[in-house]
Amino acid sequence: MGEQVEEGARRFGDVVVVRRHGDRVAEVVLDRPKAMNAVSTGMAEAIAAACAAVAADPAVSVAVLTSSSERAFCAGADLKERNSLSDAELLRQRPRARAAYGGVLDLPMPAIAAVGGFALGGGYELALACDLIVADESAVVGLPEVSVGVIPGGGGTQLLPRRVGAARAAELVFTARRVPAAEALGLGMVDQLVPAGQARTAALALAERIAGNSPVGLRAAKQALRVGHGLDLRTGLEVEDAAWRTVAFSADRAEGVAAFNEKRPPAWPGL
Repeated sequence: MGEQVEEGARRFGDVVVVRRHGDRVAEVVLDRPKAMNAVSTGMAEAIAAACAAVAADPAVSVAVLTSSSERAFCAGADLKERNSLSDAELLRQRPRARAAYGGVLDLPMPAIAAVGGFALGGGYELALACDLIVADESAVVGLPEVSVGVIPGGGGTQLLPRRVGAARAAELVFTARRVPAAEALGLGMVDQLVPAGQARTAALALAERIAGNSPVGLRAAKQALRVGHGLDLRTGLEVEDAAWRTVAFSADRAEGVAAFNEKRPPAWPGL
């Protein structure tokens, strides 16, 4: 077990903690520091369960994925465990692994990854599944799977090209190289670079800023961004219109307009 868990936080197994910050921000902490948060079967199940709990909470406006390890956000798949699995066992494990990455990707609210130290393979794929990645100067990211005879299987071959373009993603995947933080920022592999040790603080501050906006609007905007990406413009605009219709007649919209006209902070009714 990693860090001590304060009252009000919820633990999933021994390896993931969910804690709340104020009314609107949920922090999902990867808490297997001795293994640098390597994703074992148990870790995958805990991530999936934690994300399901956060997704089902209508009060959460923003989720932040962090690590209790000082050395890594997540070092990737647990290769020690993988080495002990038969082919049949590996095949049975696959849906559990996919559920972990899918759990992060399917969070209905904006999600931010706070990356310090290593975020490699499945670790970087967990970050890629978030909408924004805040990295500190100690961060090293990459998808080195082909160097151990597999491919990125947690969404990396699909999510990285959406960030950096097809040719750049191909170079990064084919070379299996590890990318230091400053270069990662320049390539678009991460979105914000902060001093070493400050990724979590910066990500939570960004989350608080985002959480000040309409919960209904945030979820609808994420839906439009995610679903519309890659579609032709006309189809994408239809996706946007459908998302607009979910918020245009909501209590949040009425409150937002009233607060603007009354020159006061909005008190969002939310979902």
